[in-house]
Amino acid sequence: MNDTVNIRGGGHPSASDELLQLVSFKIGGEEFGVDILKVQEINRMLEVTRVPNAPEYVDGVINLRGKVIPVIALRRRFGMERKEHDKNTRIVVVELDGKVVGFVVDAVNEVLRIPRSLTEPPPSLASGIEGEYITAVGRLEDRLLILLDLERVLTVAERRDLAAA
Repeated sequence: MNDTVNIRGGGHPSASDELLQLVSFKIGGEEFGVDILKVQEINRMLEVTRVPNAPEYVDGVINLRGKVIPVIALRRRFGMERKEHDKNTRIVVVELDGKVVGFVVDAVNEVLRIPRSLTEPPPSLASGIEGEYITAVGRLEDRLLILLDLERVLTVAERRDLAAA
């Protein structure tokens, strides 16, 4: 897989057409992207310890080099069916408001660099609950990439609850 996307017409992107660097991953049949600067690391699935009375989208916590980190199942957060973890399942570790959190995804694809001009605002159909997580949709040559704002995946109250867990 390439880690760059060719821009039709050749040449170099203009200064106003900044490149977005994204980590792309799959959840269900959809491909999502997040800003690479938000991602601390990507791990294979680790043993998750369940937390009593946690919200249903919280798988539990993991011990990552001595730090206890809450793990969010993005499938459940987005209202999708649970899926058995397999060899492709990954935990994408990010920092939100100074709190380290892991997001479980079905598979991590690649690092992409795409010009901002290849993105557009999310369609109005995505303006429901899930729509508030979506910052843009990237039009790649052969597919669409849904760009997520991980800061919005959890509300401020939910982040507080996780910190207390």
